[in-house]
Amino acid sequence: MNENYRELKERIRKLYELLSARGTGNLQFAQAVSKVRRAAKHGDRTRDPSPELRVLLERAEDLGRAMTG
Repeated sequence: MNENYRELKERIRKLYELLSARGTGNLQFAQAVSKVRRAAKHGDRTRDPSPELRVLLERAEDLGRAMTG
């Protein structure tokens, strides 16, 4: 697995943990986490993550930060 992809997967795990801890009360956040997980699942792990995948991840992280802060 590519090191950048490994880092991306770790960030997705943290988002999923936040989603699990907070529940699915925030539908936008839940949908954003779902989208980024599906995109990562179908991505090529031997290459760097695509720009589209990074955008999905950043969107989910922004929503997560808004929930906690």
